[in-house]
Amino acid sequence: TLLSAHYALGNTLSFLEELPAALEHLEQGIAIYDPQTHCSLAFRYGEDPGVACCIFRAWCLWYLGYPEQARQRMHETVTLAQRLSHPHSLAFALCAAAVVHQLRQERHTVQEQAEAAITLSREQGFPFFLALGRILRGWALAEREQAEERITQMRQGLAAYRAIGTQWIQPYFLALLAEAYGNAEQVHEGLHVMTEALDVIGTTREFAWEAELYRIKGELLLNAKCERRNTGWTPEDCFKKALDVARSQQAKSWELRAAMSLSRLWQLQGKFDDARKLLAPVYGWFTEGFETADLKKAKVLLDELSCCSCYLVSV
Repeated sequence: TLLSAHYALGNTLSFLEELPAALEHLEQGIAIYDPQTHCSLAFRYGEDPGVACCIFRAWCLWYLGYPEQARQRMHETVTLAQRLSHPHSLAFALCAAAVVHQLRQERHTVQEQAEAAITLSREQGFPFFLALGRILRGWALAEREQAEERITQMRQGLAAYRAIGTQWIQPYFLALLAEAYGNAEQVHEGLHVMTEALDVIGTTREFAWEAELYRIKGELLLNAKCERRNTGWTPEDCFKKALDVARSQQAKSWELRAAMSLSRLWQLQGKFDDARKLLAPVYGWFTEGFETADLKKAKVLLDELSCCSCYLVSV
């Protein structure tokens, strides 16, 4: 009972973005968990509670700014799920692993995990995880070469997901879809999806992706001047809102992305020193994950801003 209570609290707090408290409860649940003692709980609750605690721990670690720990813990979770004779828990772990690698922007691994989840879900008759796998597999397609197919697969997966009757983590999937529309230069459609995603958060209070939703909205507005008048938001408004939300949640990974988006905007406006001063301390906070796409891009941007600032000083 105590294990289930820690899982329930950790799970719920992670979506409310009370991340340190969520991580504490999930770690306590994992400390209690014993695969042999608690194996029967998977058949009572639908998934193995140890696997479930480990999944949400990995997600929390990524939000909090520990992308390498998130990857390592998620790998261990899939290995644990593979040892258990409970296919539903394994399907959950495979989809969750695809999410972690999507957050790390690792398309090939996302596709591998999503395909494995799809195969298992078809064999076992798991429509929920089949739909999740299809959405994530769609995201993993090449951004430009397969833009339409990417959007089609994601929309089909999302439609199947909704048909089940769940709203769980819809803001995340809608964020992926909106970004895909933006990459396909279908900005109006992307902004429409953003409005829907923010409405869903207002209903379900799943704040875990709120910062990223505002950041993506800002990126879309950069390419849609006519839409800015209709929404009342500017790209800078959105990026600052994303920063505020991420900081309030201690979500360092979301903060880094928001800081990069705002810094790029200021770079275009010639505010090189302001952009560098914003991004440098956020990047400097990180102690791991420097091989991930986000941190690589942040390093490149910082180098560009430093060069621009030095040039201005010399002139």
